[in-house]
Amino acid sequence: MNSVTTSLALSLAIASTSSMAVGLDAAQSIQSKTNAASASSQKRIDASAEKTLTLKAEIEQLQEEVNNLQVYRQHLTSLVNSQQQEVISLERQIDEIKSTRQGIVPLMYQMIDGLKQITAEDVPIKLEQRNQRIAKLEKMMVRADVSDAEKYRRILEAYQIELDYGTKLGLYQGQLSIDGESRQADVLYLGRLSLVARSLNGNSFWAWDQNAKQWSEVDPSMKSELDKAFSMAAKQVAPSLITLPVSLQVAEVN
Repeated sequence: MNSVTTSLALSLAIASTSSMAVGLDAAQSIQSKTNAASASSQKRIDASAEKTLTLKAEIEQLQEEVNNLQVYRQHLTSLVNSQQQEVISLERQIDEIKSTRQGIVPLMYQMIDGLKQITAEDVPIKLEQRNQRIAKLEKMMVRADVSDAEKYRRILEAYQIELDYGTKLGLYQGQLSIDGESRQADVLYLGRLSLVARSLNGNSFWAWDQNAKQWSEVDPSMKSELDKAFSMAAKQVAPSLITLPVSLQVAEVN
């Protein structure tokens, strides 16, 4: 009888121990899964926090660029307004001048000198064409077969073209001096804000630096954005937001 009792007790003890072992294994498995899930969640939280900080820094940088461009846009607006006022002033002077050759001819020469100064100090948009236009005006001034009224009209037309350069997105092909070498290139301009040249094979880009009065090579990482800008200027794609290097520094407006 004692032997049977002992065997029964031993069996119960073994069963209890086995049940406890199974429970312990299950608890350990749950704990491991919990730890793994917690670690995975922490990694996602860390990655999300890092991405948030990166986006915040990019937003702050973009905001600074927007602020700078707003300042320069105000400068360009003032410049265009000033040029428009100059044209209005010249027209007013013509109205006030007596209709005599002695009065109007000196004024037209002054206007041509003004065009020369604008071209010399400005971003070199279509520089060759602008110089040729001025040379034609100078030759026209000594032609007896062109009336003073027509001479004045053509000079005002030249001023209007200069105004248009500051407000349009345009594209042309020209001969440029880059790193001491003469290169034929496609040239894009966005008003007087940005002037960018692209090699005819489309592999190289340069931006005009008005402070240094020279062309500087553009980072190759901007190729895709610049190609899009050239396509927009050529009316090959619909207008959209584009990123372009700024030719004039914001410090110039101070």
